[in-house]
Amino acid sequence: MIIAAIAIGLVLVVAVTFWVSASGEKAPEAIATPKATPSLPQGPGGQYGYAAARKTDPKPLTAKELFGKAKIAEEGRSYRRTTHKYDKVCKGAISGAKLEKALKDAGCNQLIRASFRDAQGKVIGTVGVANLKTSAGAKKVANAGAGAERKDFLKPLPGKDEISKFLGQGEAYAGGWYHGHYAVLLWFQFKDGHKPKKSELKRLTQAAVDITNQTVFAALDTRSINGAPA
Repeated sequence: MIIAAIAIGLVLVVAVTFWVSASGEKAPEAIATPKATPSLPQGPGGQYGYAAARKTDPKPLTAKELFGKAKIAEEGRSYRRTTHKYDKVCKGAISGAKLEKALKDAGCNQLIRASFRDAQGKVIGTVGVANLKTSAGAKKVANAGAGAERKDFLKPLPGKDEISKFLGQGEAYAGGWYHGHYAVLLWFQFKDGHKPKKSELKRLTQAAVDITNQTVFAALDTRSINGAPA
């Protein structure tokens, strides 16, 4: 199985994308990125507000908070959540010694995963959110394993349906983004497991962005501005 990496550092104004291909192919141009965090009208200030560190954002995440939206639609594209899982022991949801060490060093105390499929039944993916102590730790976790060959990644979470049950079979694109003290880890692939061509990378990236913008980043934006929900 060959895995390539997506690594995106989400900041207030811009998000920078780069791909690392296990086959050594030239990286494609960035074609989709998560939306930027809105300006913060209240709270402790700084780039991520309350969500900058667990000290100012101590309440644990919940699967409902992150992935309560079961159906997602964006500009004619649609997706459905097929399963989710809460891991208190973070290393159980990832693969790779470097990523495991980064999670441990960053004080990971929970990692919540959810899997999705698109309406056509061709694109499937898993999104995971790790709760770390600081923004610096989250950035290290999101970037762990980047290199010529991806050995550290989020474990895909197969669903019980006839489409997302194939998660983890074949070749995929994996990597991470970060927002404050949270690392957002990704695994996206085609259902049949084929290695995506450069022309197909946009579809995988767009699916990850569509899904996370309406689930994970919507929830984390709220935490940045208002703190954890009551």
